[in-house]
Amino acid sequence: MDLISVVIPVYKAEGCLHELYRRLKSSLAEVGQDYEIILVEDCGGDRSWEIIQELAAIDDGVKGIKFSRNFGQHHGITAGLDHCLGEWVVVMDCDLQDRPEEIPRLFAKAKEGYDIVFARRFERKEGLIKKLFARMFYAVFDYLTEQRSDPTIANFGIYHRRVIDGFCQLRESVRAFPLFVRWLGFNSVAIDVDHAPRHSGESSYTFRKLMRLAIESIIAQSNRPLRLSIKFGFFMALGSILTALYYTFRYFLYDVPVEGWTSVIVSIYFIGGLFFINTGFVGIYVGRIYDETKKRPLYVIKESLNVDGSIC
Repeated sequence: MDLISVVIPVYKAEGCLHELYRRLKSSLAEVGQDYEIILVEDCGGDRSWEIIQELAAIDDGVKGIKFSRNFGQHHGITAGLDHCLGEWVVVMDCDLQDRPEEIPRLFAKAKEGYDIVFARRFERKEGLIKKLFARMFYAVFDYLTEQRSDPTIANFGIYHRRVIDGFCQLRESVRAFPLFVRWLGFNSVAIDVDHAPRHSGESSYTFRKLMRLAIESIIAQSNRPLRLSIKFGFFMALGSILTALYYTFRYFLYDVPVEGWTSVIVSIYFIGGLFFINTGFVGIYVGRIYDETKKRPLYVIKESLNVDGSIC
C-alpha cells in the first residue's frame, strides 16, 4: 500500500496539537493509506514539543523534528519535506484553519491524474486588513515577477513525490513554498475547500513580519525592480535634459533669466533621494547574493523522533 505523508510546521500550537492529531487520524483512515505525520517544531517556546513527544510515543506514524532555534514556517516545511517518505505529501498548517477533513477530497482529485492539487480557500476566515494586504501583495508580486498568482491558495494541498523531489532541489535561503511549487510547473488543479477559524491562539505573522516576507519574496523571485529603476532613471535624465533645453531657449530667444533657487534645491534633494533608493535596490540584491554564497544550512535539527535521516 502506498504511503501518504503529512508535513506540518508547528509554532506555538500546544492548544491544538491533540485535536489536530485526532482529526488527522480519522481523515487518513478514510483515505485508506499507510501514513506518516511529520511535525516540525520551530521553537515557539510553549509545550508543543512535549506534546509531539507524547504523540510519537503512542504512534510510530508520528515523526517529530525540533529545530535548534526559530528558522521560520517555510524552513519548517522544507525540513519536513526533506524527511518525508510518501508517494503523496500533504502540506498544511497546524492551527486547524486547514481542515484535515479535506484531505480525502484532495487525494481523490489527485488520483484523477494531477501532480498537484491546491486547496483554494474561497472564504478566508481572516481579518479584513490581512485580506487586503494579501491581495495588495499578490498584485505587486505578479507585476514585478510577471506571473499570475491566486491569493486564495497558500500551503495547503497534496503533492506527488516528483514535485517534492523537485522542491528539495531548490535550496535558496529565502523560502516561499507556494511560490516554489508554482515555479516547478507540473500538472496542477485547485479545488474549493472550507477555511476554518483558528482553533486556538493568534497568528504569529505580524504586519511587520508580513511586510518583510513580501519584500524578501519579491527580491528572491525577480530582478524587475532593478530594471524599473533603470527605466525610471532614464526618464528622469531625459526630463532634466528637456528642462535644460527649455530654459536655454528661453534665455537666448526671449531674454528670460533663469531663476528659482528653491526649485533647484528641491530637484537636487529629489534626485539624491532617487539615487539612494536605486543604490538601496542594488545593495539588497548584492546582500542576497552574499547570503546565498555562504551556503549555510537552511535549518539545524536539535532533536528528532521516529526519523531515520534526510531523504532529499
